[in-house]
Amino acid sequence: MKAPYGLFRSVLAGVLLAGAAVVSAGCAAEEKPTLVVLGPWTDGEEIPFKAALAKIGERTGRHYVYEGTRSLRETLVAQLRTDAPPDVAILNGTGELAEYALDGDAQPLPPDVENEAIGPWAPRFPVTDNDGDADVHAYWVPVRVDLKSIVWSKAGEEQADAEEAVWCLGMASGATSGWPGTDWIEDLLLQRHGYEVYEKWATGNQAWDRGPVKEAWQEWAAVLATDGTANGLNSLTRHFESLGAGRYGLLNGKDCTREHQGSFIRRHYGLDVTPAPTANFVAGLPADRNVFEVSGDMAAVFKPSDAAWELLLELTSPRAQADWVEAADPGERPYFPSGAAGITGTAGTSAPTGASAAVLRMFNNADQICFDASDAMPSTLRGAFQRAVLQFLEKPQDTVALDDLLGQLEAERLLQRRAGAFVLDDLCEEPPGGVPGG
Repeated sequence: MKAPYGLFRSVLAGVLLAGAAVVSAGCAAEEKPTLVVLGPWTDGEEIPFKAALAKIGERTGRHYVYEGTRSLRETLVAQLRTDAPPDVAILNGTGELAEYALDGDAQPLPPDVENEAIGPWAPRFPVTDNDGDADVHAYWVPVRVDLKSIVWSKAGEEQADAEEAVWCLGMASGATSGWPGTDWIEDLLLQRHGYEVYEKWATGNQAWDRGPVKEAWQEWAAVLATDGTANGLNSLTRHFESLGAGRYGLLNGKDCTREHQGSFIRRHYGLDVTPAPTANFVAGLPADRNVFEVSGDMAAVFKPSDAAWELLLELTSPRAQADWVEAADPGERPYFPSGAAGITGTAGTSAPTGASAAVLRMFNNADQICFDASDAMPSTLRGAFQRAVLQFLEKPQDTVALDDLLGQLEAERLLQRRAGAFVLDDLCEEPPGGVPGG
């Protein structure tokens, strides 16, 4: 029996209307603003950041896609070459970011965002346009910071003269292997000679092959000599944090008792591992200098839009910082430069762990904090520095080999100076007044 024509027409109309509604909903979903954020966090470390992004999306009505990679420079360079940059990239090298600004890829911050460019993580510097005019701007904002110049140890290993002490050394880190060693050189130079010499070196105005810089390498060689000959060589293939088989944190292994590493590493440890200044563990360093090296993850806009600038303001806001803290485990809560979010996030968040509280005290009580020297250098010198560390660790007691390495680094410094590649000149400041986290 055939259905009446009128009934068939009504059913068809209903189907068409339903289909139109589905298409309309699909178009609306496709039209929802989407921004791509490229960043350094992977392997679970990105989870609280993505949770904070989702909260920002609820407030702004925009959709954010996070892409995490341990090979940030290689990934971003490839995207720029194909004219497909992310809207926002979060990088840890101010020297590299300065290069992107000089090339016109990283965009200058508008006035309302520039207020969030907190030093020493986000210095202002001049960039010359096509007409030869130079304007001074900030080009990125810090969204997360960490303290370096610290050593981690278990109970009973707090003193410089502790017997049977062995340094944890792991240099492997994907495309940027060697950076834990550059941290050693930078910290020893800072602690031995002070922040003014450190800043002079990091900005290209201090020779590598003599004076304080050479002394820092020699001092590291002396530190390594206490461990036996195999530790430095084995570190070339040892990951800086992974023990393999899903285990992390070099101090959780059985081969070492002290780890020179940034505050981020606390996420792998329990309450039995605590941080203290490097001077507590390296005999002969001045105990009263009270200066610390710091690092940061800085956000820059590579595809300018109102939505991108809005995201930078959101990422540096107390609300987003509190969301980030709230989503992270106690030992993984980030530190921030502005003191805006509060150590415990929102009211329901537990107090910071002992290690986190200790890091905060060092941060806030420092006389000077200095941005990571190699991260502020031109990228070619930074890479040469990292490779030199790896070569040095093959035979750290070979003075002829060290002279050769430092001669090569000095030649690279002079080359970069002639090219005008050193554009940052202000890397050390007093703490900005609180670095909350957890």
